[in-house]
Amino acid sequence: MSSPALDCSTIVQRLRSMQLDLRTALRTHMQAQKPAVWSRTVRDDVGDTIFGIDAEIEDHLLAQCRLWGKEQHFTLIAEGLDSSGVTFGQKGRGGPPFRLIVDPIDGTRGLMFDKRSAWCLMGVAPDLGPTTQLTDIEIAVMSELPTTRQACGDVLWAVRGKGTNGERHDFASGAVQPLPVVPSGSDSLQNSFATVTAYFPGGKELTARLEEAILLRAFGPLDPNKAEIYCDQYICSGGQLAEMALGRDRFVLDVRPLVHKKLGIKSSLCCRPYDLCAALVAQEALCVVCDPFGAPLTGPLDTTTNLAFAAYANAKLAAKMIPIVREAVQRVLG
Repeated sequence: MSSPALDCSTIVQRLRSMQLDLRTALRTHMQAQKPAVWSRTVRDDVGDTIFGIDAEIEDHLLAQCRLWGKEQHFTLIAEGLDSSGVTFGQKGRGGPPFRLIVDPIDGTRGLMFDKRSAWCLMGVAPDLGPTTQLTDIEIAVMSELPTTRQACGDVLWAVRGKGTNGERHDFASGAVQPLPVVPSGSDSLQNSFATVTAYFPGGKELTARLEEAILLRAFGPLDPNKAEIYCDQYICSGGQLAEMALGRDRFVLDVRPLVHKKLGIKSSLCCRPYDLCAALVAQEALCVVCDPFGAPLTGPLDTTTNLAFAAYANAKLAAKMIPIVREAVQRVLG
């Protein structure tokens, strides 16, 4: 029996409003404090280290959820909370219950040094209990969290089956302009950003070997006198998918869990479901986001499961690349 339909329009507007408030609060905090305050370690959770900048926005997120809970019954899943999530509201209150998975700041490390923008990510799925999966997400909203030097920021949102929308916000004037969300239509990697992620020490040699194997097969012999494929180690999974949806990147591969398994590392810092909770934004823009072998990208809505993923700017490129990526991953990391 199917679950009752979510009120997508109302939820999208609520999530956009929440993210606007979170962005404003964070921007105000950053302008009033020094980077040493943002980057201080507050606590070490099972999932990741929580820095001062994270703690600041977490408090605002919980306050927003308590307010929403007066109207709607839902479960919040976010890093630093109880592993089963935190329930707001009462059963029967509002529309159908849902699960809201959030990464308040995806890309903390870049933002806390005022180096590069991060993103606030939110995804909503009908509440199917603990078995709820990433593939159940029906609504996704993501807002750019700017550095103190930025004059504008982007907001992207999608509802399953209804495409992706975007806006660009000017912080000085308050003006809002429509933002076309148009991925690259090329089926080649030539003169594009194509990245195999290798953010942190541990496994970089394996990852580099994998990257070379993929690019040599996908592109052919590389001319050392030309720069024809570029790498962007943007430490922000949501940001990587936004770059792809907006036409700036064509290929991203994150296989950290497979690399660490090959090295015999049982527990490691990798991409988690909350990092990919807004993948629907890229998918509804007609990018292909899947696992490294071409299967649907899925995983439980939790804060601890390690995930590997691949993303391609369009279906034509994916059709060419997926067999190449699959073979290379199996050969190098199998």
